[in-house]
Amino acid sequence: MNRVILMGRLTRDPELRYSQGDNSMAIARFTVAVDRRGRRNQDGGDQQQTADFIGCTAFGRTAEFIQKYFTQGRRILLQGRIQTGSYTNREGQRVYTTDVIVDEVEFCDSKNSEGGAAGSSYNNNYNNYQQTSRPAPSSAIGDGFMNIPDGVEDEGLPFN
Repeated sequence: MNRVILMGRLTRDPELRYSQGDNSMAIARFTVAVDRRGRRNQDGGDQQQTADFIGCTAFGRTAEFIQKYFTQGRRILLQGRIQTGSYTNREGQRVYTTDVIVDEVEFCDSKNSEGGAAGSSYNNNYNNYQQTSRPAPSSAIGDGFMNIPDGVEDEGLPFN
């Protein structure tokens, strides 16, 4: 099974292009900086924060959605598959590539931060934009659990 889930920040605005021909398709390319788990410094102090910079490609409506709603610095949650390839550059050297082909994206930032829409996602498998409704967290009870608003008990909780 080839499935990848990443959460990180866009390193720059997505680059949108359209393929040539009668059935032109949108293609968005972008890079996501994904934090690694930190390592301890040699002196035993704080952990170093490092990141991997992962190239991503999206097609069709997913590409247009990403280009429209995501900009440099925005956090993104995406799902897709890893695809490898190779080509020969101008100097005649073989170059190997690894990209994530994106088929689902979701906002990670709150609606108030940079105009995003928390809880919104785009799933290419269904070719539509889905606004998901999540109840606002209420004040936590002393035992660490949050209160569930009245009338929510029968709305799809997994332990009914």
